[in-house]
Amino acid sequence: MPGLFDPIALRELTLPNRIIVSPMCQYSADHGNATPWHLAHLGGLAQGGAGMLCVEATAVTDIGRITPNCLGLWNDANEAALAQVVATVRAASPMADVSRGRDDNTVAGDHKGHPDDIKLTIQLAHAGRKASSAVPWHGGQLIRPEDGGWIPIAPSAIAYKDSEPAPRAMTADDMEQVKLAFVEAALRAVRLGFDAIELHSAHGYLLHQFLSPLANQRGDDFGGSLENRMRYPLAVFEAVRSAVPDGIPVGLRVSATDWVDDEPSWTLDQTIIYGQRLKALGADWIDVSSGGISPKQSIPAGPSYQAPLAEAIKREVGLPTMAVGLITDPKQADEIVTSGKADMVALARAMLYDPRWAWHAAAELGRQVASPPQYWRSLPKGTGRLFGDTVFGTR
Repeated sequence: MPGLFDPIALRELTLPNRIIVSPMCQYSADHGNATPWHLAHLGGLAQGGAGMLCVEATAVTDIGRITPNCLGLWNDANEAALAQVVATVRAASPMADVSRGRDDNTVAGDHKGHPDDIKLTIQLAHAGRKASSAVPWHGGQLIRPEDGGWIPIAPSAIAYKDSEPAPRAMTADDMEQVKLAFVEAALRAVRLGFDAIELHSAHGYLLHQFLSPLANQRGDDFGGSLENRMRYPLAVFEAVRSAVPDGIPVGLRVSATDWVDDEPSWTLDQTIIYGQRLKALGADWIDVSSGGISPKQSIPAGPSYQAPLAEAIKREVGLPTMAVGLITDPKQADEIVTSGKADMVALARAMLYDPRWAWHAAAELGRQVASPPQYWRSLPKGTGRLFGDTVFGTR
């Protein structure tokens, strides 16, 4: 079986290793526009040696933002602001060829760059009934329209919490407009030069809301049976996949289970069926998380607690999977890949705590990792050929 530092191909995209920087909301945008914070945040993560960096959940409409400070990609201003970030990250994070210790094949500013350069993905999202919330460090509670928020839309007029006002149930026109917004945002991402796209179908946001009977109690063709509840998320994915060039991989993040057992909810068995349908439509990976749809959830959190979900989906669906959730140790991550539980591991909090996690993992596992040559002098004694046959001379 391949290991954590072996490459993996997704359509025409090849990742130099199987370490993924998970999309992590920063709640630091201005009317959906990326800011200097995003440049600093993403620039640092892009230089850490991971195989792929996924930009945070990016709203496809203004009312699809989780908070008023969330990143967006629904208009030209959003696209222009993110273009500046992407161009600078690309130019400032060229890697060196670890097999030769040279960087003479890397051209700064060329978004294709060197094979070992970070691959950039963007996660496109709509928050549905969890939109119009305060940023987490201000409590994360729903912001009412009179206080600067807006009325969220959702599959059904069912609030996330009993204490909150209900969202507005989406009409057929709403659903069509949101689907088109996903497509338009995906096309903007292609223009920006992203290597891949991930659709957010997890954590209690809009596409997950359609899937789960906890949030979807519609009486039309988009509610009720499993087939009906999957209909809209599958239509959104199919529309995006059809619009994006064939060589660009498109994956999804899913919540494999709602972790709610005392009433009808979304389960692993249903996720497997959903995954099989996605595979038939051309999905390239499934990023396996869980929960987020209800305050009633009871999550048995612990190290690698979601890896068995990824393993079941990989086995039954046959698509590459990412394992996420409390993966912090290099040997733990490598075992997930080498044992076949998942094809990739995606880290979030561990990367915030240690943006050079991939370097340290390679050192511990006796493997090599790409690094900008400006950082070669950082190698501690005893790490050997971590960055390949590097030569750093001064005079």
